[in-house]
Amino acid sequence: MNEATPIPDPSPPPADDPIAAGLRGFGPLGILAILVIVFGGALFAPGSALLILLWAWRSRTPWSELGFRRPQNWLATALLGILIGVALKFVLKAIVMPLLGADPVNHAYHFLVGNRAAVPGFLYTLIVGAGFGEETFFRGWMFERFGRLFGRSRGATLATLLVTSSLFGLAHYSIQGLAGTEQAVITGLVLGALYLRTGSIWMSMIAHAAFDLTAYALIYWNLETRVAHFILK
Repeated sequence: MNEATPIPDPSPPPADDPIAAGLRGFGPLGILAILVIVFGGALFAPGSALLILLWAWRSRTPWSELGFRRPQNWLATALLGILIGVALKFVLKAIVMPLLGADPVNHAYHFLVGNRAAVPGFLYTLIVGAGFGEETFFRGWMFERFGRLFGRSRGATLATLLVTSSLFGLAHYSIQGLAGTEQAVITGLVLGALYLRTGSIWMSMIAHAAFDLTAYALIYWNLETRVAHFILK
């Protein structure tokens, strides 16, 4: 599958729409929009993502600049995204995180073991809130904002990848602590690189959801310790 399509350079805002230009810029209106979007996720999942879509519509930002570009092959995109997400979770759980000294059990979510009542809510959170919401926010929107602010040179793109992955990791610290932050930073780097490689956000969304659903399955069936000790006893 050949999906390597670069993310398009930021297009100029329409000259006849000062509000759109202000929303796309970094003046008072643009900064206000950024703050509203950043804190919108605290209201409900995926609040920030929905605000981003509203911002894109009113600022007349092309959807392609947020990564919403149709892939060449939907089936291949979905299958490869699922494979990457599942494989990444197992590699992190069985090799990377044990090497970093992480506890094999994610205590923040251990209450989910065998918890059938929590299944519907967590499926919504993982698929809609994380897969769609976090990818729209951390990959699509943040890459667009940093790209417009600093450009799309190789160095600027690498810096964007590192900064957004770090912010993605820090967003997990309050609930999952250091180990969760480390895992999220690595995951953010992989998903960000995938986004840059394909030029489309869909595969990173699918991979993100598959990653989180695999993590949830390991917790629900109480398999975390077994997988964490599968290779490194």
